[in-house]
Amino acid sequence: MEKKRKQQEIERKRAEVRKRLEEASKAKKAKKGFMTPERKKKLRLLLRKKAAEELKKEQERKAAERRRIIEERCGKPKIIDDANEAELQTICREYHERICRLEGDKYDIEWAMKLRAFEISDLNSQVNDLRGKFMKPTLKKVSKYENKFAKLQKKAAEFNFRNQLKQVKKKEFTLEEEDKERKPEWSKKGDEKKVKEESS
Repeated sequence: MEKKRKQQEIERKRAEVRKRLEEASKAKKAKKGFMTPERKKKLRLLLRKKAAEELKKEQERKAAERRRIIEERCGKPKIIDDANEAELQTICREYHERICRLEGDKYDIEWAMKLRAFEISDLNSQVNDLRGKFMKPTLKKVSKYENKFAKLQKKAAEFNFRNQLKQVKKKEFTLEEEDKERKPEWSKKGDEKKVKEESS
C-alpha cells in the first residue's frame, strides 16, 4: 500500500515537472515572437526576388541610357536615296567633322584617364610611405622549365665541337696556290725567249 502511494506521488511529481516544462517551452515560443524560421525563409525569398527585380530595372535603365547617348552622339541616319551629289558631299563633310570631333574627345578622355591613374598610383605610394608599408611589385609568371632548357642549350653549345674548331679562311690557301701557279711578268718574257731559242 505504501509502495503504491509512493509510486503515485512520484508520478504526480513527474506530471507536474512535465507540465512546467511544457509551459516554459510555450513561453519561449511566445517570446520568440513574430520571426519564426518559416517566416525568415519567406522573408529571404522575398528579399531575393526584390533584389533581382531591382537589378533587372537597373540594367534596363542603363541600357536605355546607353541607347540614348549613342543616338545623341551618332545622330539619326541621313536619307541619301534621293540626295544629289552636293547634298552627299555636305553629309560626308558633316560626318567627317563629327568623326574628327569625337576622336579629339576620345583622345582628351584617354589622356585624363591616364593622368588620373598616375595620380592614384602616386597617392597610393605616398600613403604607403607614410604608413611604412611598401608595395610589393607584381611578379611575372615564369616557366619553370624554360630556364632549365636554356641552360641545357648552353651546355650543348659548349660541347659542340664545331664551335670549338678554329675558322680557316679558304682564301689564304687559294692565294698561295695561285701565287705558285702564276709567275711574274718578267719571268714570262724569259720563258718566251727560251721557247723561241729552242724552236730555232
